[in-house]
Amino acid sequence: MYGKQTPSLKAGEIDKKWVLIDAQDLVVGRLASIIALRLRGKHKASYTPHMDCGDNVIVINADKVRFTGNKMTDKVYYKHTGYPGGIKETTPQKVLQGRFPERVLTKAVERMIPKGPLGRQQMRNLRVFAGTEHSHEAQSPEVLDVAGMNRKNKVGK
Repeated sequence: MYGKQTPSLKAGEIDKKWVLIDAQDLVVGRLASIIALRLRGKHKASYTPHMDCGDNVIVINADKVRFTGNKMTDKVYYKHTGYPGGIKETTPQKVLQGRFPERVLTKAVERMIPKGPLGRQQMRNLRVFAGTEHSHEAQSPEVLDVAGMNRKNKVGK
């Protein structure tokens, strides 16, 4: 028909990799945007918007993420119970000290992924662990150095 066409991947042509990211001392928003980019597959030349062509991402040390400025105490997360007057609020500091500290990073990434069936499928490719141990050694993930990408990605002590 025409000489040049944009290639559109089919389900069998998708090549998914496993990527390991150490989140210790990394800035939450910058890390979340890099993870969202990897989950969607936008870092690949063969990116297809309607297919799940992103990588599988494993994040360790999610409980040691950092915020810049006073966001750790001043930023407020809201949720609603569904009942009248049922709005609840919390801070990142409370969440990181709580029972599920990995939720700070998970929710930050979730808000950067499109809503809908494709976004939910892409979020299933994210595994976040609070400590250094993870159960995906068999996949032999390649390590992604997020701190080395940009000096602003890491908060120094």
